[in-house]
Amino acid sequence: MKKLLAFAIILLLAIAAFDAIDPSDMIVHIGDEEFDGPLGALLGLVFGGVGMLIAAIALTCAAVFVGFLFAGLGILMVVGLALLALVLAAVVAPFMLPLLIPAAIVWFFVARNRRHREQETRHLKEQAV
Repeated sequence: MKKLLAFAIILLLAIAAFDAIDPSDMIVHIGDEEFDGPLGALLGLVFGGVGMLIAAIALTCAAVFVGFLFAGLGILMVVGLALLALVLAAVVAPFMLPLLIPAAIVWFFVARNRRHREQETRHLKEQAV
């Protein structure tokens, strides 16, 4: 099934490509003259290709320019986000106080128990020596 689907897609693309470059009804107007047939198709394809090449060069130059522009703006954006985070932390700090009070109490008891254990361990070591 997958091979049949791939074959059908390739066949449809080939038909579309052949129809796109079919020179039977292509007429190219340059100035007051009309070129049709194979010469018209050739001129149309050449001029179209040159136009695409010029467009690709222009887009590449624009992309490089925008890259340099946004690199500078990106640095400013990172600095702005850092300042925003600092201001947000300063604003949220008072609202965090109800959460910080129980955390401080737990921290106090854990530190007191640890200090008591260390004193006990030191006392036992002194007795052993």
